[in-house]
Parts: sequence; structure tokens; C-alpha cells
Amino acid sequence: MHSTEVSATGNFELMQKVRDYAQFMKVRLASLVVFSSGVGYLIAAGADWEWGQFLLLLLGGFLIVGSSNGINQIIERESDQLMKRTLNRPVATGRMSVAEGVILALATGIGGVVIIGLSTNTLSATLALMSLLSYGFVYTPLKKISPIAVFVGAFPGALPILIGYAAYNGHLNLEAGLLFLVQFIWQFPHFWAIAWLLHDDYDKAGFRLLPTANEPDKRSAVQILFYTVCLIPVSLAPWWFGFAGPVALAVCLFSGLLFLWPAWQLYRTVDKGWARKLMFASFVYLPVVQLVYLFDKL
Repeated sequence: MHSTEVSATGNFELMQKVRDYAQFMKVRLASLVVFSSGVGYLIAAGADWEWGQFLLLLLGGFLIVGSSNGINQIIERESDQLMKRTLNRPVATGRMSVAEGVILALATGIGGVVIIGLSTNTLSATLALMSLLSYGFVYTPLKKISPIAVFVGAFPGALPILIGYAAYNGHLNLEAGLLFLVQFIWQFPHFWAIAWLLHDDYDKAGFRLLPTANEPDKRSAVQILFYTVCLIPVSLAPWWFGFAGPVALAVCLFSGLLFLWPAWQLYRTVDKGWARKLMFASFVYLPVVQLVYLFDKL
């Protein structure tokens, strides 16, 4: 084989390995989750924040979320082979061995917790470790047992904003709790909209994620609508307790009503198209609300 061919083959294998690592850690999803940690940190700090500490928090959070996603893929490797959206994942296909996956998940998880602990404080690192362990070893196995997995998974899913908040000042308060509650409640319509869209795939793997009877029906739709309605007063609570101003009140109320519309239409029609619109609305809703809380502080 010519040297150019060897070089091309080596480059291809390297790029494939990079892609596999990115897919294993779900880089795009990890980046979205870390966004909440960054917002939590900046809300706690206001105008008085440190670039170095902020960037190390984001790096540590990114590694922890990547580790959580990797643990999920290791545990669910056989289930992933049954679903169209996951059958090409590196562990499921065998491109990455279980041993390699475990080493990568351990390295990123431990590295992330250590980085956060050394750059911020013990409370933030403890919350990060709790998020990693509860997502990987409690939520993940529960997905095949009961829809309560979504409730359990909402805790690690909402911890990033607490991790960021605690990273700045080393303690939590009512404001932090309200920020956590918004992200916690938001996850129910967000995740159930995804579960509605992917019901057939999830059903093949034996995942029980929709709230009632594991079916995309009226009963599931009413649960989605209920939590979306609850999100409106919860998102206004920071204003009620004096942590946000009138601009945040107006934006949160308007955003909540816009988010409610596809949830109402999903309940009314039980149509998959409205589940898709609800999912996309959820992607917009949370960053908008969190950013308006932040801008109110600056």
C-alpha cells in the first residue's frame, strides 16, 4: 500500500474515532445542558463574575454530561440496536468496545467533577456528581420499568442550573430553588413530546416513558397539558418573590402562553404533528426564559 493510501486510511480512522466519541458523549446535547449551568452561574454572580472560573465550570459540566450520556449508551447498547434512531451509535454497532466506553465515561466523569470541585466549590461538585450518578444508574434502568423514570430523570435534568448557581457562591437559596423548579417542570412536556414522536422506536426497545399506559393517547395528552399549564405560574414565581422585574414577567407570561398553544392542540387533536411543534417550542422556551432572568440581573 502506498504511503498516501496509508495516510488517507489513518486520517479516515482518526476522523471516525472523533465522530464516535462525539456521538458517544452527545456533544450537541451536552452543550445545550451546559448552557443552563452557565446561566445559573451568571444569575448568581450578576456583573461580578470570573472568566476563568466560568469557563472551567462549562468544561467540567460538559465532561459530566458527556459521561452521563456515555453510561446511558453502555447500559442500553442492546436496546439501541433495536431502534432506528440509535442503531448506529458506536457501542451498539461495536465500533467502540464496552471497555473503551467505560474508560471514556470514567475519565470524563471523574475529570468533570474534579475540574468543578477545584475551580468552584464542594457543593457544586457534589451536585454534579449526584446528577451523573442519578442519570446514569437510576434514571437509565428505570426507563424499562415504569413511566416514573421521567419524574426521576427530571431531577438530574434540572440540576445543571443549580450546579452553576452554587458554583459562584457555594450555597443555594430560594432564587436557586425557583430556577430549578422551572427547569424541572419544563422537562415533562419537553420529554413527553419527544416520547410521543418516538413512541414506535421506544416501544421496540421496551421503554415505558409516556405518562399513561405508555400510549400516545388522550390520557397522555392531558398530562402534558397539565404540566405545561403549571409551568406558567412557576415561571412567574421569580417575579413574585422579587428576583425578577416586569420585563421578565411579561416575557415569561407570553412565552408560557405560546408554549401552551401546541400542548392544548395536542390534547384537542391527539395529532403527532402537534407533538412535534410542542417539542420544538420546548427547545425555544427554556433558553428564552432563563436568558430573561439573566438579563434582568445585569
